[in-house]
Amino acid sequence: MKKNSNGTYTVESVTSGHPDKVCDQISDSILDECLKQDPKSRVAVETFGSHGHLVLGGEVTTKAKVNYKKIAASVYKSIGYNKKLDIQVFIVQQSPDIAQGVDTGGAGDQGIMYGFATDETPEFLPLGVVLVHKLAKGLEKLRTSGAVKWLKPDGKTQITFHGGKIRTVLVSCQHAKGITHAEIKKTITEKLIRPTLGPLAKGVEILVNPTGSFVPGGFEADAGLTGRKIMVDTYGGLIPHGGGCFSGKDLTKVDRSGAYMCRFVAKNLVANGYAKECLVSVAYAIGHIEPLMVYAVDEKGKDLSALVRKHFDFRPRKIIERLNLLRPIYRQTAAYGHFGKLGLPWEKVIKL
Repeated sequence: MKKNSNGTYTVESVTSGHPDKVCDQISDSILDECLKQDPKSRVAVETFGSHGHLVLGGEVTTKAKVNYKKIAASVYKSIGYNKKLDIQVFIVQQSPDIAQGVDTGGAGDQGIMYGFATDETPEFLPLGVVLVHKLAKGLEKLRTSGAVKWLKPDGKTQITFHGGKIRTVLVSCQHAKGITHAEIKKTITEKLIRPTLGPLAKGVEILVNPTGSFVPGGFEADAGLTGRKIMVDTYGGLIPHGGGCFSGKDLTKVDRSGAYMCRFVAKNLVANGYAKECLVSVAYAIGHIEPLMVYAVDEKGKDLSALVRKHFDFRPRKIIERLNLLRPIYRQTAAYGHFGKLGLPWEKVIKL
């Protein structure tokens, strides 16, 4: 893991109302609707939002009848935004050149995927990653529960560790007009940061809305795009990332299914005592059934690849079958990380 030797690292998360995450949730809700009606759907949908406009683009092969505009508008409203969007749809049939290789069980794209697990927390994730998501999710809960009425949907959280301890906590939260910075900092500190971090909050530098104000948010303040929060989605930048995003892609796309399988393998190697920390990587060629590489290593650099090949099959179709991935379960992954959540198939612990 990419921590400095003195235990210094920083991780971040964002709320479901962050413009990039709004786009991820729309893309994955479209995927879910396609899979709900037709589990064999092929989906590659991108969402772009900016200043009153929303564009849906990509390629879909499905028997499902999907009202893309209705889904997008519903997701946008459910997150907490009420302003009307001009929604345009540019979604077409997937290229047959891609389909001819995937239909035989080959990978839907080339690329490298990584998975990681550590025994540092019950979630098998680094402590900072767990806590920064809890802060972001807690920020949303304060808003949706009505506990803090001036909170709005957009927001970001960040934690810096030094010497193995939390040094700085940063929360940026969208808020209604007329709320003083002093009230915002006091409320967020007392109702979010201290309850979430508990004893770990002692002596920590706390930063809340460092610019002093955060009134416009979402698509009013910034553009959003599917797949622009890949570190938030995975391991906070503490391990390598192949670069491919997850949201809006069906599970023949190994950017997604390969990364889920790598997490499944890494978590189970740690859970079964083969490592305290485990990094798993896999590589594919588009249309090829067999992966080009499967590699696993523990915290000491010991090669666990043979053990992985003995117990796990990384062929794309086998991944889909083993983890039962052709289900409409992906909207829930599109905010607060794809890993460490109960009930997701790649988080299941098995006996090796």
